[in-house]
Amino acid sequence: MKLTGELETAINSQVTMEIEAAVVYRQLAVEMDVQDLPGISRWFLAQSDEELVHAQKFISHMTDRDAHPRIGAIPAANLQITTVLDAFKAALSNEQKVSESIRGLYRLAQQQGDIDSLPLLTWFVSEQLEEEASVAEIIGRVGLIGTDGNGLLRLDAELGAREPGAAE
Repeated sequence: MKLTGELETAINSQVTMEIEAAVVYRQLAVEMDVQDLPGISRWFLAQSDEELVHAQKFISHMTDRDAHPRIGAIPAANLQITTVLDAFKAALSNEQKVSESIRGLYRLAQQQGDIDSLPLLTWFVSEQLEEEASVAEIIGRVGLIGTDGNGLLRLDAELGAREPGAAE
């Protein structure tokens, strides 16, 4: 089934949003690198790479259905980050925005009877639940650590152990 109309436009917007999310994560990586937390920076870089994989999943879905993916304007990531907690709160806010957009796509696909998009969107709904839970858990841990240097360095080491390119 050829992808057209409102759903094609909405998925194009999602492609742009996924790339924008990658830019936000890149900026968060920079912010953590500036604070001498290379492990947390590495974690954010891995998240950025994962967002690009997500954008590509949508692009592939569109091209498989004879649609024309178009990347829209990507705004600068204007973040005011002074603490690790600020960084993860920004990440959670970003994930929540993406999650809501994907739920909107799911609803639209259901309304339009586009059963070909539903498997992809179901995967993304589950993925976003996992992403939000992961970031929320880190926020909880950062809350317990507070500004304790030893705790932050331990978290930095733990998050830095994440393998780059481990995106789905």
